[in-house]
Amino acid sequence: MSWSPRQQRFALIAAGMLVLAAAAAFVLNAFQSNLVFFFTPTQVLNGEAPTNKTFRIGGMVKANSLKRDGTEVSFVVTDTAQEITVRFTGLLPDLFKEGKGVVAQGKLNEQGVMMAAEVLAKHDENYMPPEAQHALDKAAQARAAQSVKP
Repeated sequence: MSWSPRQQRFALIAAGMLVLAAAAAFVLNAFQSNLVFFFTPTQVLNGEAPTNKTFRIGGMVKANSLKRDGTEVSFVVTDTAQEITVRFTGLLPDLFKEGKGVVAQGKLNEQGVMMAAEVLAKHDENYMPPEAQHALDKAAQARAAQSVKP
């Protein structure tokens, strides 16, 4: 069977489109598997965080909650409404302090403790990720609304 030049061009274009579609599928799959969502302690306790998947939790490090045992560290992250305990093995960032902003990435265990693989500290006195600031503001508003109720 002999193909005409028009059929050859059509076959070449179709093959090129198939390769592009496959490449796009691979890129989107890789992007989706590496996508990590951000949640507050309130959202985690409300069941909004994924189970058995890595996610980020952000808020403030609760005062007097930091406990060290060698390279294993435990602390509490709060959004002023709820609290989640975080455990991390490794060196904490230099700017990590109680009462300051933090984002921890990891998975929640069966006891509701975040087993962090990474801990990020707020790097500037005036900066906080917009999601974290919004969540803290929302939690503060909810707490204020509850204190006003009779």
